Amino acid sequence: QVQLVESGGGLVQAGDSLRLSCAASGLPFSLYTMGWFRQAPGREREFVASISRSIGRYYADSVKGRFTISRDNAKNTMYLQMNKLKPEDTAVYYCAADRLKSAQAMDPAGMDYWGKGTLVTVSS
Repeated sequence: QVQLVESGGGLVQAGDSLRLSCAASGLPFSLYTMGWFRQAPGREREFVASISRSIGRYYADSVKGRFTISRDNAKNTMYLQMNKLKPEDTAVYYCAADRLKSAQAMDPAGMDYWGKGTLVTVSS
């Protein structure tokens, strides 16, 4: 059974940092393209960042320069380092995995597996 479990969310102030983790089990992690998505109240789920099997990294314009995605295949874990957080970063953050999608053009539709999400709240 495949599981993706996010952790690391919380309540922080604007300008602070958080590091999210996504622990994967039940799948050959190194063979999957991984991504972070987020969904704010009343909004659609949106792409945040992705990382390919060959460690190519891609970011939404809104987080470029502030967020860094990484993966540790030995630990079956993906990370999202979030710096200089803004109130508009407030959302539930989800990790997702897909065997075939390109990390360069990753959208939420049709991802193979999803985690249940972790809430990030940034106060002003």
